Amino acid sequence: MSETKDIRNSSKAPEPVGLYPHARKVGNLLFLSGVGPRERGTKQIPGVELDDEGNIISYDIAAQCHSVFQNVRYILEDSGSSWDQLVDVTVFLTNMKDDFKTYNKIYAEYFKDNQPCRTTVEINCLPTPIGIELKCIATVE
Repeated sequence: MSETKDIRNSSKAPEPVGLYPHARKVGNLLFLSGVGPRERGTKQIPGVELDDEGNIISYDIAAQCHSVFQNVRYILEDSGSSWDQLVDVTVFLTNMKDDFKTYNKIYAEYFKDNQPCRTTVEINCLPTPIGIELKCIATVE
């Protein structure tokens, strides 16, 4: 017996950069695709300054953290879940040494009441010029 596809997309979160949904419901679990800090309807990334070739000149990891957490919230709420229903968060950072302390402080503000399992890893780069991406699992009715 196969699960029926239950694809969920948010009208508020940034458009995916490939052929994948914002989330997919399987049973009572909601699996979010990787979520970055971009804003919907634009290629602009909060806190990122690019040169004419698209290379990062400077970035503000705090601005990116706030934006990515808001995008996750949009997807959760538009999918029938909520922030309090997050059970697992995988965080990808492109600069662990410089960004972890700031990210960890902001993360603690957003997750002080709900504390899902968390894994944080450093990666070389992401598909767009961002410094953080989240992959989440939540429960959903």
